[in-house]
Amino acid sequence: MTTWADMNLQDSASPIMEQLIYFHDYALMIITTILMVISYMIYILINNKFINRFLVEGQFIEMLWTMAPAVILIFIAIPSLRLLYLMDEINNPMMTLKTIGHQWYWSYEYSDFLKTEFDSYMVSQNNLSNFRLLDVDNRVTLPMNTFIRVIISASDVLHSWTIPSLGIKADAIPGRLNQISFIITRPGLFFGQCSEICGMNHSFMPIVIESIYINNFMKWISETN
Repeated sequence: MTTWADMNLQDSASPIMEQLIYFHDYALMIITTILMVISYMIYILINNKFINRFLVEGQFIEMLWTMAPAVILIFIAIPSLRLLYLMDEINNPMMTLKTIGHQWYWSYEYSDFLKTEFDSYMVSQNNLSNFRLLDVDNRVTLPMNTFIRVIISASDVLHSWTIPSLGIKADAIPGRLNQISFIITRPGLFFGQCSEICGMNHSFMPIVIESIYINNFMKWISETN
């Protein structure tokens, strides 16, 4: 999870988030290179003492500064589009989680199992043993290394189900179903929050996913039923 002093992206817990971090670093490298080149050119122009009164055009330099941005945009667009389609890909999910946003809590239903559904509210701030404004009374328990599909909707207003460390964000829209998929690559707790302003208590409807081994998950499902 992110701490107050953390200025970087959260550590990835899914292959998609790893790719997002790689693309972020790749784009940042290109932007830094452009900034350095432009800064050098500005410095040279400021300190240049030569003047050419008869220079009215430069076809080569004009062609160069037209083609160079186009080539740079192509190098950015190709991995960006690849990543965009990877995020939308759904490949035979092994289990489905149904998520419904309410004002101001989340409801979850494990569609592949009978009688496994619950509401998830933020715990009281008076309980200092929990993560302030992030922990919930009922965590979403999911198995790691399992392809999971999440179907998202809302019962009242717009919400957004977001887990930064998994690289997922999907709007919860009343009367409409959105779906996302992911694989959790390590056990642990992963925190998120509603990312769409949904009313007075928008800041107080966190999301907590607890990733565990598949054997422990089956035991948890058996105990829940």
